[in-house]
Amino acid sequence: MFDEKTETRDEGGADATARPCQTIVFDGVGVERDGRRALDGVSLTLSERRIGVVGLNGSGKSTLLKAIVGLAPVSVGSLTVDGRDVAREARAVRAATGLLFQNPDDQIVFPIVADDLAFGLKNHGWSRAETGERVAAALARLGVEALARRRIHELSGGEKQLVALAGLLAIEPKTLLFDEPTSQLDLRNRNRFARLLHALPEQAIVVAHDLDLLVDFERVIVLEAGRVAFDGAAAAAIAFHRERSA
Repeated sequence: MFDEKTETRDEGGADATARPCQTIVFDGVGVERDGRRALDGVSLTLSERRIGVVGLNGSGKSTLLKAIVGLAPVSVGSLTVDGRDVAREARAVRAATGLLFQNPDDQIVFPIVADDLAFGLKNHGWSRAETGERVAAALARLGVEALARRRIHELSGGEKQLVALAGLLAIEPKTLLFDEPTSQLDLRNRNRFARLLHALPEQAIVVAHDLDLLVDFERVIVLEAGRVAFDGAAAAAIAFHRERSA
């Protein structure tokens, strides 16, 4: 995610004052995808500042994140975010909840960085001036103002990830959802991301195979075949997952 020339201003923790967390409630949630039950009877109340989600490939981790913002429609049960029903109020949920995809190309549309971030804000009712201020502030927060007029196709993979994250930060969400954020990073950049994640004041729910990234989280959930197999403190959940995956 981070090139050697790219540093984030959050790494030092200056902006690490915690912000209010949302409460996300899964009540017997089932999600059907490609003819199978990707989530099956999931009941969870998520309100901690740092929550990890682990599991083998195909266990439902990405589906869980997508369900929170209405990208994986619930077929059974109910799902609410701060009291808003995701099925009926997806737009309001997304205004306060941002999902960073594993591949940044999946959420970058426009060829110029600043234009892409502005496009992501167009449905929020802000003036052109306020939109521009939000775009500039989000890029500045990550220390990548110099990318504003760059062409997307000229950026490295890591720079694209930062642009995608800046697009989410521009809407000032309460909650950030990360899908395998370190899967394509070398060790140095993985460690830089870990410091950034630690410093972010927003609530974060992180899907990861990188178990060391989650060791200081308040809570970690283990999914197996679309069901919650374990839900508890990070150390116990990671130990459970390691044993089951041996």
